[in-house]
Amino acid sequence: MEKVWLSHYESAVPHSLTYPQAPLGHMLDAAVARCADQPALQLVLQYLGPIAIGGRLTYRQLAEQTDRFAAALHALGVRKGDRVAVMLPNLPQFVIAFFGSIRLGAIVVNTNPLYTPREILQQSGDAGAETIVMLSGSYARLRQVQAETRIRRVILTDVSDYVDIGFRSLLNRRLRKDGLMADVPAGNGVYHFRPLLAAHPEPPPGVDVGPEDIALFQYTGGTTGVPKAAMLSHCNLVANILQVRNWLSGIPDRVSPCLGAIPFFHVYGMTVAMGLAIGMASRLIIMPSPRPIGHVMEVIQHEKPAVFPGVPAMYIGAINHPQVKRYDLRSIQACISGSAPLPMEVQVRFGEITGGRLVEGYGLTEAAPVTHCNPVFGQRKAGSIGVPLPDVEAKIVNHETLEEQPVGEPGELWVRGPQIMAGYWNQPDETAKCLMPGGWLRTGDIARMDEDGYFYIIDRLKDIIIVGGFNVVPREVEEVLFEHPKVLEAVVAGVPDPKSGEAVKAYVVLKPGQAATPAELIAFCRERLSPYKVPRQVEFRTELPKTMLGKFLRRVLVEEETRKAALVA
Repeated sequence: MEKVWLSHYESAVPHSLTYPQAPLGHMLDAAVARCADQPALQLVLQYLGPIAIGGRLTYRQLAEQTDRFAAALHALGVRKGDRVAVMLPNLPQFVIAFFGSIRLGAIVVNTNPLYTPREILQQSGDAGAETIVMLSGSYARLRQVQAETRIRRVILTDVSDYVDIGFRSLLNRRLRKDGLMADVPAGNGVYHFRPLLAAHPEPPPGVDVGPEDIALFQYTGGTTGVPKAAMLSHCNLVANILQVRNWLSGIPDRVSPCLGAIPFFHVYGMTVAMGLAIGMASRLIIMPSPRPIGHVMEVIQHEKPAVFPGVPAMYIGAINHPQVKRYDLRSIQACISGSAPLPMEVQVRFGEITGGRLVEGYGLTEAAPVTHCNPVFGQRKAGSIGVPLPDVEAKIVNHETLEEQPVGEPGELWVRGPQIMAGYWNQPDETAKCLMPGGWLRTGDIARMDEDGYFYIIDRLKDIIIVGGFNVVPREVEEVLFEHPKVLEAVVAGVPDPKSGEAVKAYVVLKPGQAATPAELIAFCRERLSPYKVPRQVEFRTELPKTMLGKFLRRVLVEEETRKAALVA
């Protein structure tokens, strides 16, 4: 295969990399060896004038806390291969729990902290998790279903656990008022994060963790829409962090802070924010929530990050903020945008405001996740996801004949490289559908490649809806709608949304003689689904488009919405 894209690499970006044959935890060890007393984590919650309400850990302190967490888990009975669900927003505790778990050879199960009891039950049950780390304010949700799970160790923490002590009392009052903090006594399998670490100062046990061992279960809809866990190994994650690090060729290590505003429980935030910062031995500025966008800009002005990974909605919100000129965003040097298409006018305008470069990239959970990106300081093309990263191969394949397509012709995008997953947990049939002989991964996306080796996504084989960077599996929402006693049929599809890229819309046929309102069905879903999965719109119909075999034609509904949008425009 001729890698025509290599001629468009920036001069300092290597065509191939050497990957250490070591587990991911060695990346943290290397950072400690390089700069033990330099800041590793800076928590930012809100600002009162120039004063950050948050806490800071050096690399030495982060390593010490990570070792204590690993020792504590081992004392509680966690062993290599056990699954530890980490159900937290962006906090220092996430980083500590993640690296502490993998140091033992345990497998982290990234879990959305907004999950409802039903979603916690489904994911923890599939993963076989026996340990979970979560906010005390989320514990009541777990209690509703815990008896039906295998979870027997619950480690509770609070947003305030790593906040400067002078602000802790004030913050705790606010957290309790907002239902984000609860007074849960320890005992009967419940432990509290900081006291647990304090009780285990001993070194963690030496566990033989190899690069091919699984480090992470990252749940995804994959190419078929059925939620399943992509098994990502230590070497998969190490490879992708190093690929992204080398892509940022003009950004120096140690002195280039990274803004962690995208969720770490999402593979994109975990690799391109948390993992990248530690791989660079730089300061990770941790934001539990990127909303409102004005708060993000205030953080940028005060903390001066150089690297700002995000999603299009964040950059669009920034350039359109009515007070954008108030903020000094000139510290930004490089931004990689993922999860949804990024208009070129947004890239240009954001660059004018910050003086940095914003480029579009592409990836998927099964690839840990980044496979393509536009050159950060080189040629970027409008509408393109860029070129493959070092050691990534890509080709366009006819998804029916499986023959490679000529330049310019559309087909399914296939990729291979050192970051491709080992497979889906307990899903051999699903694994066989997407992992092809020779190490190729079928992405499920329809794309084309131009004569320079730049790739363009033009459609999706899969029906996943991407809402603000998060994947929504239509089938999951449809199953909830079918639980409503008035609903006869339901189909869910993604429709264009100016804020989140796509929004969930439900098309519903009611049972004969029944009447309902959109608000009624939306409220029903809100009780059972995370906020980003809840339909924003509900359209009632007398019938839904189907094939002769009775299969719903979701694509027909999407095409109708596209035509409507074109008429409005």
